Amino acid sequence: MEYRTKSKVGLMAALLLSANTLQAQQTRQLSLDEAIQLSLDNSKNLKVSQAKIDQAAAELSEARLRQYPDLKISGSYLRVNQPNIDMKAKLGGSGQGEGSSSASEIKVDQVAYGMATASLPLFSGLRIRSGIESAKYLKRAAELDAQQDKDEVIQNTIAAYYNLYKAQAALGLVEENLKQAQQRVKDFSNLEQNGLMARNDLLKAQLQESNVELALVDAQHARDIANFNMDLMLGLNEQTELKLDAGGLGRTYKIESLQAWEDKALASRSDYQALQQRQLASKAGIKAAKGEYYPSLALSGGYVAADIPNFLTVTNALNVGVGLSYNIASLYKNGAKVKQAKAREQQLHWSSMQLNDGIRMEIHQAYQNYLESVKKIEVYRKAVEQARENYRITKNKYDNALVTTTDLLDADVAQLQADINYEYARADAEVAINKLYETAGVPRDPGAKQ
Repeated sequence: MEYRTKSKVGLMAALLLSANTLQAQQTRQLSLDEAIQLSLDNSKNLKVSQAKIDQAAAELSEARLRQYPDLKISGSYLRVNQPNIDMKAKLGGSGQGEGSSSASEIKVDQVAYGMATASLPLFSGLRIRSGIESAKYLKRAAELDAQQDKDEVIQNTIAAYYNLYKAQAALGLVEENLKQAQQRVKDFSNLEQNGLMARNDLLKAQLQESNVELALVDAQHARDIANFNMDLMLGLNEQTELKLDAGGLGRTYKIESLQAWEDKALASRSDYQALQQRQLASKAGIKAAKGEYYPSLALSGGYVAADIPNFLTVTNALNVGVGLSYNIASLYKNGAKVKQAKAREQQLHWSSMQLNDGIRMEIHQAYQNYLESVKKIEVYRKAVEQARENYRITKNKYDNALVTTTDLLDADVAQLQADINYEYARADAEVAINKLYETAGVPRDPGAKQ
């Protein structure tokens, strides 16, 4: 009795757990545009890029603030001992009459003073102006870097989206093929039991059924992994099952010549433009380094107030003037800074040349990959037609005892493989055209179809 009670409790717990699992499993229809927007909203890499832009904007603000006056206020209140004061000049006149005092009568036990100074740079060897110019270029470079990161996030999302589509398509095709294999085994079993089929042919059909079941396990595993990765990328619940929109797959696009794509890339690639902005910033850095050779000129002013009880009070002490400073050591020390700035400019120059070559190679590869993917679609489309016709003919021959069971099973496997290859080719072509546009740094035009 106790055993039955425990069994019932365990069964109820299992049912509740199963119900919770089903409830947690969500299904969501997802278009490619929605996937891209979700990935942009949840990309941690883009948040890092935005932080870099904010940092560059703050550095530009700091560079601009160097144009404004420096304002300083200071003051002190001091308690002192009884100092020995020996005044060489008499206080209040030379007489000894009433109202006069001697140095020995002065008692000082506290001192208070305050001052305010202001300094406005008039000329600093163009260091301030060059610093602002450099900061502007670096901020623009950070913005272009962020755009490049955004393009990469979009391309990664597109690749992940169609990778999940391929996994789902393969799973659907294998499931359909498994149903056919199971039905075939059932039919062959009836024939074998009635003595109309050899046992060996039934075993071949059962072996193929087992192979398809193993393929189904692999397809389910690939689909689950791709679905989980997609959920994680988009910031969705990891238990969400995604249903993708496959509309538009297999389209071909009217594309220009390879040279036209190279020209577009060099004119539009954000990383290439960012490097050019850094080159301009490095040139401004050279100007700033050379500015150390020049003196600095500044307009200055100040106010001083002091109070020493029983001794001295100073108020309304204003001063204004022009200050000139020059570090003579910069004549022999600053040369190293100028050389460093020039070396950075040369490094960026050659990096730009290197990136130029890299962009051309990337464009060439993306261009050829797309052309190849278009050709594969045509080839696999014909292969699907051929595989289906081959299976139809083989099935007719098998029904008329003209071919063996092995031939029939081989024709069935060839048909399944052709269907999978065709679906893969359609998805790969969509990824390839998006990669070509992303490599060129230009937005894809969905209407530019052949």
